[in-house]
Amino acid sequence: MNVVDSWVHSCSMFNGSSSSSFIGLMPLKCNKSNFKIHHHRSRISAAIVKEEQQTRCENEIQESSFNFKAYMAEKANSVNKALDESILIRNPPTIHEAMRYSLLAGGKRVRPILCIAACELVGGDESTAMPAACAVEMIHTMSLIHDDLPCMDNDDFRRGKPTNHKVYGEDVAVLAGDSLLALAFQYVASSSVGTSPARVLAAIGELAKSIGSEGLVAGQVVDIVSTGGKDIGLDQLEFIHIHKTAALLEASVVLGAILGGGSETQVEKLRKFSRCIGLLFQVVDDILDVTKSSEVLGKTAGKDLEVDKTTYPKLLGLEKSQQFAEELLAEAKQQLTEFESVAPLVALAEYIAYRQN
Repeated sequence: MNVVDSWVHSCSMFNGSSSSSFIGLMPLKCNKSNFKIHHHRSRISAAIVKEEQQTRCENEIQESSFNFKAYMAEKANSVNKALDESILIRNPPTIHEAMRYSLLAGGKRVRPILCIAACELVGGDESTAMPAACAVEMIHTMSLIHDDLPCMDNDDFRRGKPTNHKVYGEDVAVLAGDSLLALAFQYVASSSVGTSPARVLAAIGELAKSIGSEGLVAGQVVDIVSTGGKDIGLDQLEFIHIHKTAALLEASVVLGAILGGGSETQVEKLRKFSRCIGLLFQVVDDILDVTKSSEVLGKTAGKDLEVDKTTYPKLLGLEKSQQFAEELLAEAKQQLTEFESVAPLVALAEYIAYRQN
């Protein structure tokens, strides 16, 4: 049973036994039976390094002609245009203005561009991936609006601008986030073109899994209850970030691969790639929080330290955190060795690893 058929089959079982799983690809939780990233492991095995060296020359030849800056600008412009068209000012205007305020506030658009790049890697078109790309950015924006609320991280600035609740009030900010979440699923369901209904269904299920009580929400809850704790270890920190941060990055890539027509093997390779870069994203975020200023970051620097959050630099130290980031980057690249035209995803992974804000 392939990656799409498994979703259709599980959906047909949904009204049956309550124990049957509606979400059926790979469990999001990392354990020994699936893709586990350990901080206590030794350096990347010699076999992986050797194989990576064998493919490095051909990848460098391909990447040498790849203009990452131009690629990001082109894709970001396409995404921004689609996002702008996705929400019009309707009645009541306040909620739509609040949604647009945060959704169009800028940002790197890493998640939607990852979605598009994965779709194109397996043979799909940008237009096929765009509704899903917009959806993951809507959900990411929702998570930022809610994360900035006084009851959560209590931040005043996001992307260099006052946070949503500072402009529209806490009540409207909550509803703006809720509305973006709902719109994300509506947008994928109603606007997807160039792919089968079965693949759209699979993408919707994957997206729902990534943000619910086994995904983003799970990581957020454990993060909340762990703040200020004294016995937070690396395993618990990994759980928080794989769910809170990596889950949506993973969904971005996997949605693109599913909608682009990827095979089960291709989807799972890209799932492992995206899980690596998802955790890498958070490790780098933790490093930047203690090494960069608020002006550079566009948000409050040192906030994790201020509220006594457990971070990778706090547990591992700065040098070992940077080393771990390099290991994750190498492991992510290793997942792409069987694909052709990998330059965009390799460059995106390196961008995540070496970004300065």
